[in-house]
Amino acid sequence: MRIVSICPSNTEILYYLGLHEHVVGLDDHSDWPLEWQHLPRVGPDLTIDMDLVAALQPDLVVASLSVPGMEKNIEALRDRDIPHIVLNPSRIAEIAHDIRLVGEATGTQRQAEQLAVQFDETIESIRQKAAKYAQRPKLYWEWWPNPIYTPGQENWLTDVSEIAGATNIFADYPVANVKATREMVMERNPDHICVVWCGIELKRIKPDMITNRPEWMNMTAIRNNQVHLLEEGLYCRPSPRILEGLEKLVNLIHTEE
Repeated sequence: MRIVSICPSNTEILYYLGLHEHVVGLDDHSDWPLEWQHLPRVGPDLTIDMDLVAALQPDLVVASLSVPGMEKNIEALRDRDIPHIVLNPSRIAEIAHDIRLVGEATGTQRQAEQLAVQFDETIESIRQKAAKYAQRPKLYWEWWPNPIYTPGQENWLTDVSEIAGATNIFADYPVANVKATREMVMERNPDHICVVWCGIELKRIKPDMITNRPEWMNMTAIRNNQVHLLEEGLYCRPSPRILEGLEKLVNLIHTEE
């Protein structure tokens, strides 16, 4: 079977399912796992080159709708009659469902069921570990700085916050993504700022890009030096790697209890 992934989280699911010899192409943003970095690339996930995809003669393309703008990839796959499945998770519970869906499409149902069950069990274990902490800190997640985009209620990072024994300060917005302002963040006064700029390498982000914002000088997170530059691959991708991010988050926000 020849498989092409056109979204980083899909690539990670394929890796966890052990489909190493079957994956023949990736989108440009799939930077994990390291041992797949030699594979042919088919373009950025929002502007996939379907000629390159077709040239790889895939039996299956694992596509996604997890980022606005990916719809045109699905339309192009349909127009060319290329076999594909579409993953579109918004909440963390849907990740296990997607693992099973990929397993069904690739003939790896047994591995997928084991992985999905393990995923859910680990989530529950982390939830129980975090529940012992009395404090539930307020988290502000920043997907993008200008304009500010932050996850709302219908997003896995709201679930991640809750599982880690915290709350997402924009969880009251009944959407996946909130276009916010610095003033809106200031009013909600988070205890921690979690920076996960999508598609930006961590080494390119400096703490003073956050701490020097004049509107935020008196915010609790800034005054207490609780600005965290986090690896977006562990938080912004709905794949099993999010478990590693969850473990790190629990240790990060509950260190003083």
